[in-house]
Amino acid sequence: MAHLENLVLCRESQVSTLQSLFGERHHFSFPSIFIYGHTASGKTYVTQTLLKTLELPHVFVNCVECFTLRLLLEQILNKLNHLSSSEDACPTHITCETFNDFVRLFKQVTKAESLKDQTVYIVLDKAEYLRDMEANLLPGFLRLQELTDRNVTVILLSEIVWEKFRPNTGCFEPFVLYFPDYSIGNLQKILSHDHPPEYSADFYAAYINILLGVFYTVCRDLKELRHLAVLNFPKYCEPVVKGEASERDTRKLWRNVEPHLKKAMQTVYLREISSSQWEKIQKDDTDPGQLKGLSAYTHVELPYYSKFILIAAYLASYNPARTDKRFFLKHHGKIKKTNFLKKHEKTSNHLLGPKPFPLDRLLAILYSIVDSRVAATANIFSQCLRCWVSDLQRPHGAPCSAECFLSCRRTFLPTAFLELPLITSLVTLQLLTLVGHDDQLDGPKYKCTVSLDFIRAIARGPPKTCLQTHKNRLTMSSH
Repeated sequence: MAHLENLVLCRESQVSTLQSLFGERHHFSFPSIFIYGHTASGKTYVTQTLLKTLELPHVFVNCVECFTLRLLLEQILNKLNHLSSSEDACPTHITCETFNDFVRLFKQVTKAESLKDQTVYIVLDKAEYLRDMEANLLPGFLRLQELTDRNVTVILLSEIVWEKFRPNTGCFEPFVLYFPDYSIGNLQKILSHDHPPEYSADFYAAYINILLGVFYTVCRDLKELRHLAVLNFPKYCEPVVKGEASERDTRKLWRNVEPHLKKAMQTVYLREISSSQWEKIQKDDTDPGQLKGLSAYTHVELPYYSKFILIAAYLASYNPARTDKRFFLKHHGKIKKTNFLKKHEKTSNHLLGPKPFPLDRLLAILYSIVDSRVAATANIFSQCLRCWVSDLQRPHGAPCSAECFLSCRRTFLPTAFLELPLITSLVTLQLLTLVGHDDQLDGPKYKCTVSLDFIRAIARGPPKTCLQTHKNRLTMSSH
């Protein structure tokens, strides 16, 4: 048990609870255990370490990998079959289609001598994905001990609470165990435990203390903090390696590592650059934003018309609809100038956030910023029926008007047909957000979720974009 305490730090209460639930090897354990907590709170690590250290027969399955019922059930049965078979024998692959077949096959597999008179544990990580599968799957796993009449315990690991799992028809209630977030003292103890052997524990603990002082307010993810600690430690001990400072000269060590920690603060969670690229930045002492191609947000490859759609969506989100006539019509006539501004218009639109816009307005802006030589047969226009029929009547390469396109949309094409492939892909990439439902009568509405810097980077790609030909359209949104 002393070895287990060295492996699992700051989780003594949870380990003790699990050990009491497991009991002796031949005792019937609790039928199902539900463990939940935020990411990187030690749920998976504690469970796996406990089962391996105690040498209990168990099967660990990730529900993200097994995204269908058949994959999940076959994975469990084949791993159990591998446990029950001898090392020399080659176990046959088991196929399973339904949960009824799983119960029957599970009884056969657990008849083996190696699995008799002891509890078998089935661990399902990312158990929230079970809610998207068949309705009888989760209640069946919770009652698997009763259905199979075997000594089996199902352990569910999830990041959401049990109330989000409970079906309306009711089910067997599992034992619920909560893993709280690590405190700053816990993180200090766990991260200091990973100190390199060539340096003293006190020296590495002082470095971890500095690291947590910088990142704890914005990041409490143990995995991310461990990654940051490994990434920035060479720069922290650089003066010691060069002989310019001793291990106790914390002031000089802090001054050396402080600018690099500030650079790392810009990429917390994002992982815009790899570890090797970050080491290159450390050696060259350059700014991460100055390295071309390293940022996923300043270097995005999108299809040609997707860039225009995204620019049009940004203009529609941050510019009022009443300014479209002035910005996007060549001959808009006289517009009365007035200094009257509504109260909410005195605030920058970037501070107010993006506004929803209808699909009609997006397409009208899109048509005005796309080169006039682009034919209307492109995917973004879906080639409306009326213009398709009259294609031969227009000059070669001449597009139909925006009014004609919108008229065809209202006359011939339902809203569902105009869920354009490129717009749908931008919504999938979370560059646009769909507001409301697809079946609403006035058509779908969208929001643009990207920043002005992102749009500026995108606008450098297509020729003659709105940023290059109409610079005031993007700047107007900030006034």
